[in-house]
Amino acid sequence: MKSDYHNWLHENMNKLPSQHKYDIGLQDMSECTEFWFHNMIDQQNVMMNSDEVYIFGVFLKQTGAYIGSVDFSTLMRLNFHWGRVGYTLNNTHWRRGYGKEAVRGALKIAFEKLNYHRVEAHINLDNTPSIKLAEGIGMKYECTRKGFINENGKWTDNHVFYMNAEDYY
Repeated sequence: MKSDYHNWLHENMNKLPSQHKYDIGLQDMSECTEFWFHNMIDQQNVMMNSDEVYIFGVFLKQTGAYIGSVDFSTLMRLNFHWGRVGYTLNNTHWRRGYGKEAVRGALKIAFEKLNYHRVEAHINLDNTPSIKLAEGIGMKYECTRKGFINENGKWTDNHVFYMNAEDYY
């Protein structure tokens, strides 16, 4: 929501420096003005309304602080109802169970409200924290796809973890 700007900015400005290669860590936020943030939210709403991408902020129950996000991309509808899940948590909030809780809650929305039947996580082979999170919420390893995602101009291999709606319940 556009009203989350100051909360979002504060938490992003208080991240630790990057802890590993998949952690964005502390970044220069000088270009992230309130106007920029509102445009980003407008773009996300367009993608949501066209069933392309859904982005959910993750907030601490105790304080309401923004601590990360969970997103779903629709890969295919028709007879598939197939999506991809991504997740990120600010590094100041790692190892407290927030990621698992957030992704579990988001999967409930994905299966019950967004009508996905299958959700996949595509994870770099050496991204151990993400693999542990996927396994910890009950996603199953399916395969390793070779040259699957183009990252930084290079095709990378990814593990595929999945969950079907009936696996969630």
